[in-house]
Amino acid sequence: MKNTNIITLSAAAVILCALFAFTNPAAEATPVQYEFTSFTVIESIVPNGLGRSRIINALEQRDYKEFTSVQSSEDKSRNKSDRGEIRVENFEETKLLNFYNIGGIRFQNIAANDAVVNSKVNAMLDQGWEIVQIASGVEAVGGKDDNNGLYLTRFYFKKAK
Repeated sequence: MKNTNIITLSAAAVILCALFAFTNPAAEATPVQYEFTSFTVIESIVPNGLGRSRIINALEQRDYKEFTSVQSSEDKSRNKSDRGEIRVENFEETKLLNFYNIGGIRFQNIAANDAVVNSKVNAMLDQGWEIVQIASGVEAVGGKDDNNGLYLTRFYFKKAK
């Protein structure tokens, strides 16, 4: 029995030594660098089908630093970035259907939008992008005379550079 315990402990010690020999904490892997992208889904909830629903995807890059100012107690000047320089002229616009038509809410339109958005997400995944987050919100007053409103959903992705 003692010989079995000694052999078992010896084997465990050899295995642990081998694990430590092959894993060198000092030689950590270089951290993975990522690039990020996003697209936005805007779905109209305007009655009678009068709104516009789209998937919007920018095809141009912008460096936020070019449009950023730092405010301080000594310098309270406002940001003077030119809107024309911020605006993106090249983007994808994928048509979606509105939630409502003249007869009211249209469930087929919602299902069709889901199919188109799923297609876009699947294409991004096929290109090696990984979903990081999905954020959504609603813009609508919701009052009696509110004829405006939309659902906005942003899909954020990353992939290793």
